[in-house]
Amino acid sequence: MSKPRSLSLAAYRVLSWGVPNAATLSYPKRPEGEVIWAHISTQDRQRAVTDFCRRLQQVRPNLNVLLTTPPGADLSRWDQSEFPLVDLPLEQTGAARAFLDHWRPDIGLWVGGGLMPNVITRADERGIPLILIEAQIDINIARGARWLPDITRFTLDCFQSILATTPETVRTIRRLGIASSKVSEAPPLHVSPNPKPWPEDELIEITHALAGRPVWLSACVLDTEFISVLTAHRQALRILPRLTLVLHVADVAEAEPLHRRLENMDLRCTNWDTGGQIEDTTQVILSSEQEDLGLWHRVSPVTFMGRSLERGAGGHDPLVGVALGSSVIHGPFVHRHQQIYDQLDQAGATRVVRTATELGDAVVELLSPDRAADMALAGWRIVSEGAPQADKLVDMVQDCLDQRSAK
Repeated sequence: MSKPRSLSLAAYRVLSWGVPNAATLSYPKRPEGEVIWAHISTQDRQRAVTDFCRRLQQVRPNLNVLLTTPPGADLSRWDQSEFPLVDLPLEQTGAARAFLDHWRPDIGLWVGGGLMPNVITRADERGIPLILIEAQIDINIARGARWLPDITRFTLDCFQSILATTPETVRTIRRLGIASSKVSEAPPLHVSPNPKPWPEDELIEITHALAGRPVWLSACVLDTEFISVLTAHRQALRILPRLTLVLHVADVAEAEPLHRRLENMDLRCTNWDTGGQIEDTTQVILSSEQEDLGLWHRVSPVTFMGRSLERGAGGHDPLVGVALGSSVIHGPFVHRHQQIYDQLDQAGATRVVRTATELGDAVVELLSPDRAADMALAGWRIVSEGAPQADKLVDMVQDCLDQRSAK
């Protein structure tokens, strides 16, 4: 049964009337099939929401994902996304209607605050199930309509489920008149990577070729970091003579020139990308394919995350490596993933280095089985803590979509 019409909402729509301009309508084409619309209220939540959507697609492969940001957000400052990423239109009645006409989402997931009454209430009237997570009492009301009563309550009541991260927020939402059964406390979404499985036969073959030698990986290394990584490797070789480095370069074009450079440095090297074989005397394995990192993380108990020794590089995402059981070393320049690195550093799951000498020392220390195991366990606790909440939300979305398709 539909909710009774609010006089405040009717007045609000009149006061916020507006039609979309041409720029607002320049959306990508809507994909065929089911679409989940996930709105991200702040940029720092993009990674967690994207990770959740990937997890959801694993159990519902034909589901399409649309990500939206607040109106006017500078998308060039947001991370590149594998899913369509667009700004929501301004809080205008006509713009909200045009957005929903174009995308026709089958379900909406709103993350955080900045709630927009026009698009949310219009979606609810169309029978689109809506879920609010990491809820905040934060409504983005059109100018000139802030005096209207009940808009906050009516907007929140459009959501089938509301998950707040604190008991205080839960109580506040219930005091607004929202049914207690709709509102509950739940932790925020955490990034919880779920790496793709690797063919068992290839993994066995690589393990056999390495023949029990100690191995470390340098992942997504920039050309300006080559000399530091190779210097660290030479240093570590003095203590671990059979040590093998998997050198994964960030730029595919750098692999072959680096191969020639390594030969001139008297380092015995093989290029994995061109079918090179790992021999008993191999000291460096060159690789550049991004998807092969899943293999190298599995066979390397220690990983140095590249893009982190040079100022401005921004760092490389460590979570897949941590999820696959590798201890992590990184440089100081990881601002693109600062929050994740801070969590891992505080848990004792990573080691920060600033020079090639420190990197070489860290590699030798962390290849000690006990030390590597302690760090890997600390990292696993971080990457797995958000899995129960993500799984619960996946089930909630699945139930909503199944009920909608049944109708």
